[in-house]
Amino acid sequence: MAEEVRLPKLGRTMQDATIINCLVKVGDEVKKGDCVFEIETDKATLEMESPADGFVKHILAEVDQTIPVGTPLLILGGKNEQVSKSFLDSLKTADTTAAAQIPAAVPTNTGTSAKITEADIVEALPVNAAEIKLGGTIPLTKKQRLTAERMLESKRQIPCFYLTVKADVTELVELRTKLNENAPSAGGTKISYNDFIIRAVAISLQKFPIMTGQLAADSIKLPRTINVGLAVSTPNGLIVPVVKDVQEKNLKQIATATKKLVEKAQNEKLLLTDLEGACITISNLGALGMDSFIPIVIPGQCSILGIGRITDTCTPENGNVTIRKLMNMTLSVDHKVANGAYAAQFLDFARKFLEDAGSLV
Repeated sequence: MAEEVRLPKLGRTMQDATIINCLVKVGDEVKKGDCVFEIETDKATLEMESPADGFVKHILAEVDQTIPVGTPLLILGGKNEQVSKSFLDSLKTADTTAAAQIPAAVPTNTGTSAKITEADIVEALPVNAAEIKLGGTIPLTKKQRLTAERMLESKRQIPCFYLTVKADVTELVELRTKLNENAPSAGGTKISYNDFIIRAVAISLQKFPIMTGQLAADSIKLPRTINVGLAVSTPNGLIVPVVKDVQEKNLKQIATATKKLVEKAQNEKLLLTDLEGACITISNLGALGMDSFIPIVIPGQCSILGIGRITDTCTPENGNVTIRKLMNMTLSVDHKVANGAYAAQFLDFARKFLEDAGSLV
């Protein structure tokens, strides 16, 4: 019996998706679990699997369409089954609704059909970097629009306070250099500064668990595991993959997990599961020369930690002046969940672990 395959809701925030590629054609046999479409959600480009066995009888969705969750994408049936016109007609309303869900960057389609034309898609493409100049107009991509919406939601609904501390990471820098000296030749993974920070944050969250929480009605709900998001810059914008179960990982395991996630992000191979479940995010702009900055809390999380560059700084020590390596850490916190004293203790606890880097190995 013929059945439609609809766009599933693949994440808490997913409302629609854009069809990037159709991996099947009419007449193909597909098995449950076979990839049938590549789609772009508000978080990543994903492969969509078939929920059932069957032969492709009709493909209802077109490449570059943006359609809402629940919209029919294709019809599966038996090998020699004929799909009735009445069945197709019953899906027309949903199909038309899907076709009408055009991104804000796309103008009203220029043709008489309800479908989006190639000309409409060309109009919606991001402006080439060479065309960006003063006085120009730059249309937003879908990801840019969604990011803007979420950041506005954060500013409106999350009353934040901000804490900043300097960490003396002189020993950490030396330890990292030592650990990485033979890593490539030994087939190991190099450890980044972010790996140390993730480890210190995870230990601190266990000590101060309210920092993992979210307000739910008249209570604060805490997650079962500690998952830490790491902001990663990619050719198509910022994305935040999540290192899962960090409380169970040592420094080298965190380094391995982080490296895999960053590589997947750069190659647009992240799964939706790689992007969900973070209770805190770390954003490090030190490599871009920033001394410090105040990051915006991601909706659904209690806090975000902004990391600045490591600088050589003259500091007094036993009547003398020595050069130490200092790093600014700025914590943005949802005041609905945690108060200043509690968050300050958490940040100070993490700072002390980074200053005693050997305890993180």
